[in-house]
Amino acid sequence: MDPLLSRRNFVWGVAGAAMAGGFPGAMGAAEKSLQIQPFHITASSGVLSDLRYRLEHTRWNDAVTADWSYGTARPFLQHLIGYWRDVYDWRVREAAFNALPQFHVTIDGFGVQFLHYKGRGPSPTPLLLMNGWPSSFVEYQKLAPMLSNPGQFGGDPADAFDVVIPAMPGFGFSERPTRPLQARAVDLNLKLMTDFLGYKRFMASGTDIGAGVATRLGLEHPDLLLGIHIASVADPPLDSTSPPLTEAEKAFRRREETWEQQEGAYSAIQSTRPQTLAFGLADSPVGLASWITEKFYAWSDCHGDVLSVFPLEMLIDNLMIYWLTETIGSSVRYYYEATRWRRPFRPGDHVPVPTAVMMMPKDLVVAPREWAERFYNVRRYTLMDRGGHFPAWEAPDLYAGDLRSFARTLRA
Repeated sequence: MDPLLSRRNFVWGVAGAAMAGGFPGAMGAAEKSLQIQPFHITASSGVLSDLRYRLEHTRWNDAVTADWSYGTARPFLQHLIGYWRDVYDWRVREAAFNALPQFHVTIDGFGVQFLHYKGRGPSPTPLLLMNGWPSSFVEYQKLAPMLSNPGQFGGDPADAFDVVIPAMPGFGFSERPTRPLQARAVDLNLKLMTDFLGYKRFMASGTDIGAGVATRLGLEHPDLLLGIHIASVADPPLDSTSPPLTEAEKAFRRREETWEQQEGAYSAIQSTRPQTLAFGLADSPVGLASWITEKFYAWSDCHGDVLSVFPLEMLIDNLMIYWLTETIGSSVRYYYEATRWRRPFRPGDHVPVPTAVMMMPKDLVVAPREWAERFYNVRRYTLMDRGGHFPAWEAPDLYAGDLRSFARTLRA
């Protein structure tokens, strides 16, 4: 049985044409399109009751401060858990999610869930839009409609995109890998766009892990990419023949090192002992909330007040995606496998496709343009005046505007 179907936490249903049999690679485009099925979420009452019980019987850790200096602030977390337990209504949110254009497809035997917003314009540009950790498609609820239907927001319908938002392997409602190194997001997303959705060429945009996948697509499949738009850049491979670092690049490297020392503990454990961490997070909704929401606080442009940017409902929506699908463990395993499986960039590697770099001032570490130009064909570099690591929610107007402007240059 498909591991996705065996999960106790939710039931998903498909409607429409019957699933085509056989190996996807042997099918034509029309047959593959029949495999794409509407996707529906229904969390079981038992799982929701179990969640409520866990929230009601939290054993709270002590705290010597009320602020975020030691990590997640206890007063904030108690407020969030109280709202989750007493106010938040999953059935209302479930209905809202099921109103979105959600789909499921099996690619090379691996289940992928994705959203597909069809563009409202004369010739929408295909766009693969990818989030990172610890986010989900929830982050794109503001941005996706702006991109797919710009006329609704006072924009030009000629700027419309067909927006495709897949869940990465082991994230959300995509299938969880059952063995090491089973699925590669670059390969699955490429086949989703070309083989199953029928786009001959497309743009790719992303943040965090999504930016990394966009980078790999641009490096490995430049003939299929119109361009990539990314909010973080890969460190270029340097050797003795590389040009000397500029003063801006040296300052950037120092900031990177400081950030790793002060903020990089999560990455270190997820890259080395993800399973040790995952057992606790998968068992405790409070532990899960503490681990994830601290990143929304620390990595956003919230000026010390996370709720000024992210409503409690949005934060809990995101937590529910991880909780219901039991994917916190498989999502953090990405870090472990990425350091062991991913082919390291080599001197001489260069992403040839046109690239737009969008830097948000409160993101993890802001890279200068010359650092990006060592590895990418940078056609556009923009340092925004606000926003952090989750720009699709924090600054969707800036994200949409920058992406539209870049796409116009490609069309021209």
